[in-house]
Amino acid sequence: MKTYFLRRILLLIPTFIGITVLVFAITRFVPGGPIEQMLARAQQSGGEGGGSSTRGGSQNLTEEQMEDLKKFYGFDKPILVSYGEWLGKVVTLDLGTSTRYQEPVWDLIKTRIPVSMIYGIITLLITYSISIPLGILKAVKHKSRIDTVSSIFIFVCYAVPAHVLGIVLLVVFAANTDLFPMSGIFSENFSDLSTWEQVKDVVWHGLLPLATYVAGSFALLTMMMKNALLENLAADYVRTAMAKGLEFKKAVLRHALRNSLIPLATYVGSSIGIIISGSFLVEFIFNIDGMGLLGYEALVQRDYPIVMGILVLDALAILCGNIMSDFFIALVDPRVQFE
Repeated sequence: MKTYFLRRILLLIPTFIGITVLVFAITRFVPGGPIEQMLARAQQSGGEGGGSSTRGGSQNLTEEQMEDLKKFYGFDKPILVSYGEWLGKVVTLDLGTSTRYQEPVWDLIKTRIPVSMIYGIITLLITYSISIPLGILKAVKHKSRIDTVSSIFIFVCYAVPAHVLGIVLLVVFAANTDLFPMSGIFSENFSDLSTWEQVKDVVWHGLLPLATYVAGSFALLTMMMKNALLENLAADYVRTAMAKGLEFKKAVLRHALRNSLIPLATYVGSSIGIIISGSFLVEFIFNIDGMGLLGYEALVQRDYPIVMGILVLDALAILCGNIMSDFFIALVDPRVQFE
């Protein structure tokens, strides 16, 4: 097993390079880059000022000025050369400087990671806390009224996209009834509140975003848990144990349950990327100042250093998460032997 995980860790390097070089190349060909953004802002400001000379000047830059701009933004070299320089900086933990904020990318990211991680970890804990017992109940009570009613609710949660559900929750419970705030993670007078009031304020702001996060994942994991448990309950080893006199409850908890947790164990690793990076649309809808909102704004503004910086963290998180999934599978199922 040690050899297997060592190979998987070594494979992180070429996989990471393949992901980042592909996205890096795309950023060089997508229109509306930082140079075009800067020229558009200059043209807009010139148009608002009413001066045609400013507008003409921004459109008729000399070749030398354009070359200086390309050099400033790092577009003056071939893609592979620029990528090599960028990768060399990443190895030294330098993610570059934001073209929009003119601040180091890592400084911008590290202030937003805790927000996305808190929401991600709480979402993961809530999702598993609900999905596992509900999935067991649905499997044990298969085709009963409880199973039917819960399946309707689960299928609705699975079918509705997270961002659509977030908008609906905002309209119904925030805009129309004022039961919850429209945006943010805490109130403006947060520092003036007592400790208990601060806890209640954070929970008050977080209920709608957490409900949006949980809905889709909870539905998927619940059905995975139910289907896996039903499959194991129908397996020969469980039926043999029950034929020898083992109670149904003990057959579920001692034999079928552990093997049924294997599909859910694989999902833990794939969730690491979401925990680190957050959700672009959900954080945008609820104005949560996390990694998702930062990435969304960076894409809109073509702030490529931030885009690539977030990609580095996402790629590493997902790749390491896949290795974690293999470890959890081996932990849950001792029959698995990685060679």
